[in-house]
Amino acid sequence: MRRQQRKFGAFAGVFTPSILTILGVIMYLRLGWVSGVSGLWGSIIIILLAHVISLTTGLSISSIATDKKIKAGGIYYILSRSLGLPMGGSIGITLFVGTALSISMYIVGFTENFLSIAALQHLFGIAEVSTNEIRIVGSIVLALLTIIAYISTDAALKTQFFILIAIFLSLVSVFMGLFMNISEVSTSASKISSFVPFRDFSFSEVFAIFFPAVTGFTAGVAMSGDLKDPKKDIPRGTLFSILTGLVVYLVLAISFNLFVDRGLLIGDYNFLLKISWLPFLVIAGIWGATLSSALGGILGGPRIIQAIAKDRIVPRFLGTGYGINNEPRSALIFTFILSELGILIGDLNLIAGIVTIFYLTAYGFINLAFTLEKWASTDFRPGFKIPTWIGIIGFFAAFMIMFKLDAPAMFAAFIILGLIFFYIRKKKLHLDMGDVWPGVLASMIQAMLKRYNTIKIPEHHWRANILLFSGGTANRPYLVQFSKYLAGKYGLISNIDLVLKTNSKILFPGPKVSIPEDEMEGDESIFSKRQECNNIYEGIEAIAATYGFSGVEPNTVVLGWGRHSENPVRFAQMLRYLMNLDMNIVMLDYNKDKGFGTYEKIDVWLRGGSNNGNLILSLIRFVHLSYAWRKVKVRILIINSTGQEQKIRKRAARVLDKMRIAASIHVIDNAGTKKPVNTIIKEFSADANLIFLGLAEVREGYENDFISRADKLFDDLGTIALVKASSFFSELHIGDYYKR
Repeated sequence: MRRQQRKFGAFAGVFTPSILTILGVIMYLRLGWVSGVSGLWGSIIIILLAHVISLTTGLSISSIATDKKIKAGGIYYILSRSLGLPMGGSIGITLFVGTALSISMYIVGFTENFLSIAALQHLFGIAEVSTNEIRIVGSIVLALLTIIAYISTDAALKTQFFILIAIFLSLVSVFMGLFMNISEVSTSASKISSFVPFRDFSFSEVFAIFFPAVTGFTAGVAMSGDLKDPKKDIPRGTLFSILTGLVVYLVLAISFNLFVDRGLLIGDYNFLLKISWLPFLVIAGIWGATLSSALGGILGGPRIIQAIAKDRIVPRFLGTGYGINNEPRSALIFTFILSELGILIGDLNLIAGIVTIFYLTAYGFINLAFTLEKWASTDFRPGFKIPTWIGIIGFFAAFMIMFKLDAPAMFAAFIILGLIFFYIRKKKLHLDMGDVWPGVLASMIQAMLKRYNTIKIPEHHWRANILLFSGGTANRPYLVQFSKYLAGKYGLISNIDLVLKTNSKILFPGPKVSIPEDEMEGDESIFSKRQECNNIYEGIEAIAATYGFSGVEPNTVVLGWGRHSENPVRFAQMLRYLMNLDMNIVMLDYNKDKGFGTYEKIDVWLRGGSNNGNLILSLIRFVHLSYAWRKVKVRILIINSTGQEQKIRKRAARVLDKMRIAASIHVIDNAGTKKPVNTIIKEFSADANLIFLGLAEVREGYENDFISRADKLFDDLGTIALVKASSFFSELHIGDYYKR
């Protein structure tokens, strides 16, 4: 009969590994030093500040844990399923490295104490403890702990109950020793008046060494895949371990400052052996706490990288599991190698500072993940509810303290995170369940649209929001390209491809469908839909009147000139309807033989008394920014029938200077010859690659005349853009119709 996988509850699976890591190497070997250097209030502030980060992070994790089904990988699983694989993976790798180095920190702490015992020094013939001795003994200890974890997670966890008892007895021994030697208070008190906190070490240095003491709660979260009920076990075990650690650290720090000589605190990392009631209990506690903390990291670290490997971010062999409990043995060996590199550093304070940066980074993003889920995700319904401001405080506290501790290290960490992020993103890995970013974007868009709708946009900040009727993207790709020129990198384009279905009884017989990417040539900058309709003109009118919503309605309709329209009168009526909607209209009469030529010459024909000129010049600014038109020379051409050439030229120069458009000005004297306008345009713009012309009003009853006059004008010319401006644009008084 097949054995079932062993599962653990909140106490055995979360609280025990967490509290054993919290009450670990820093408590036994550095808390006294922190208290001595910082003083009573300084040490209290450091402990409380560190716990602000750990408590907010613990609350954030607990809330997420009661919403999502947390599987193996713990914090990595939370971040990757919330922030997505690129960001979650980059932070998960960072967290794994921090966990591996914390194993090194615990073992180096154990080795420091182990080699400081006189009997053991005599046994091994060590006169003075050096870094090499720490490296050798630490490597042996790491190998033994790895073997224990390799054999069985169950066996490793069972040893932690005995260690928990040892830690409890060691604390009893310490407090008994303190109160039995209470007469020495006067010795310490007599020095308080001359004591200056942080005289030899800065607040940042002391905080960096202490902070790993509060990171232990992640040991329990990392065991999420081995828990009976992660949604209940993680919040209970995590928060109880954090609060227990807070109480123990505060009581110890206050007691050390009141009852222990400050010189002893600062000068002897192993002072607890001298002040305790039964020193051997303290030794047992130190060894148990440091070794169990290391063991907790050895159990949790491989599970983090195993989960990352299963998401195909790192090599898959690291995700291989063995046995009924899916033991991550390949990942365990990799963790051993990385931890061994940390042990070779051999300096507890240096390793602690590195671990602090790694954990602060991870904790900051954990709080960010909760904040985004709470703010933006419609699917976020945790059983354990906390306010959003808790995550915000945790996020800013983590990064502000990290900046204060070591700004260069923080920026280096961000660079490494960024490189990993882009590597993962390049692999284009995605989760079926999605992440929080669509909700974040939706919430941001909602907030910005509400704000945007209340703002009055000035004319010089106008940008095109184009409603393009391409008439079949494959048939007229030049219309799509032309719209991109007009929109530039600041505007929006919605391409509606209307497909005629004359046998339908309703205008739109089916829903809009996306245009296949291959037809759009992979262009992701355009919102494209295909819509069946029984009447093209009515379809354009209906969509133009209803498309969009408050704040982001299309302001410009782009379509082809109806030179070959089967119903020119109806085409002209549609134009008048669009004009009545007060939309900008741009129609392209594309010359298939000339196209856009060499993209080097644009002619703009202006005359006074119309607002079309302002729209044309606004569009010219965006066209000029495109790569295709980067070498273009723009000419402003004005027909003068009044004999006031200098005034017209000055007015045009002022307009161009105000709009910061580089263009040459050509005033064409027509006062004497009185040539027809279309003749002059054909004479001067025969070689232009693109011609901009203002569009006249379409008067009711004169639709045929409107179309025929326009067609006559466009004969023998290249590609032309006909422009009709909305009332948003002011009139441009330059040419013949200028009124004083």
